[in-house]
Amino acid sequence: MGEHVPNGERSTRREYLKYGGSVVGAMVLSGCLGGGGSSSEPASAGGDSTAEPNEEPDEQPTEGPDGESNEEQDGGTTEESNEIDPYTVSMEPVGEVTFESVPERWVAYDGGFADMAVALGRGDGLAGVGNADRYYTYVYDELPGVEVERDAVEAYPEVRTKEEFYELDADVHLYDPQMLVNWFDWAEADVEEIRENVAPFFGNLIFRRSDEWHDYRYYTLYEAFELVAEAFRERERFEAFAELHEEFIAEVQTRLPPAAERPNVFLTFEGTDEPETFSPYRLIDKGTSKKQWLDLGVNDALAGTDIENLSTTNRGELDYENLLEIDPDVILVRGHERKSPTEFRETVLAYMEDHPVGGELSAVRNGRVYRGGYLYQGPIHNLFLTERAAKQLYPDEFGEVTDDTKLFDRERVADIVAGNLEE
Repeated sequence: MGEHVPNGERSTRREYLKYGGSVVGAMVLSGCLGGGGSSSEPASAGGDSTAEPNEEPDEQPTEGPDGESNEEQDGGTTEESNEIDPYTVSMEPVGEVTFESVPERWVAYDGGFADMAVALGRGDGLAGVGNADRYYTYVYDELPGVEVERDAVEAYPEVRTKEEFYELDADVHLYDPQMLVNWFDWAEADVEEIRENVAPFFGNLIFRRSDEWHDYRYYTLYEAFELVAEAFRERERFEAFAELHEEFIAEVQTRLPPAAERPNVFLTFEGTDEPETFSPYRLIDKGTSKKQWLDLGVNDALAGTDIENLSTTNRGELDYENLLEIDPDVILVRGHERKSPTEFRETVLAYMEDHPVGGELSAVRNGRVYRGGYLYQGPIHNLFLTERAAKQLYPDEFGEVTDDTKLFDRERVADIVAGNLEE
């Protein structure tokens, strides 16, 4: 367990960050083992990952806001010094956060917010990830010069206890603190303790919009990305990504067939190689994990049914008989992102083809069962996932999902990450 250092003895780096307002209210600080946010010891890199409370089961195999943005302030920033004038960025549910220095070390709960930091050229500041099994760094292999130190990810693959936050001693935590409260039994006092003694939280649970406890504002992927860019003072990189993304999506959408000719899609989570039941997603949920499907204009196979989206309170599953009543054109199965397209077809699809009821599904008969994409996606992930999804849904237009056709410029993405912003 990490030793708690008294406030007066902590690194002066802590003095660089402070809150400019708080929505968590007046709370009493708790001790090292106080509240629900503690555990006897931190997670280790080699341990098995277990299913998180109120979240999808672990995958197998293991694997701009509407308002004006803050502009760069004059004076103080040099190549030799990270000191700048204090600046404030606001995001729900944490409210206003005042930074007295640009954050260097950061921790993200999910791969989406981690990917945002990498996209902004801040990958070398990664100190840990709260859900490392679902942070897919292999996409960076296609981007020249872009890489993430996987050892840093694996050293702290489940950052969710107060002890781990103390040990990592980061400058900012890209977490929605209400997720810690609602999923991992933290008390509000635990959130306040880490905010005061280590560093602020700055994040919002945006991957889905079906949790009853999330009664504050949601953000789109690029709205959240813009706020993270403001926190890191990386406005130009954000704008370059936003422009690339807008052009990419617009180009893809001009090539889509008419709405009446687009497939009905069933998106589900089922992490086993021999699926018997399926956890449903609704595409009407505008969480960021559905972004590529919404951008590609697919039809929700569950439209007109009373089947609800997978969420904290809804853990219902469908069996093959239920699916046969719906009989979607395409089935997208999450939980297999460590598999190649071929490996997925030789395991999951092959099992469904041999199933006495599953084999009757139109999507199975036509071979239109695919991997369903990441639960958490950032701006770089989204480019790759949208490219893959376009091929899965519209192979006649965009090419087969197994071919080498590229729909966006990898070099351009790598240049933005590196800070080479001249076209």
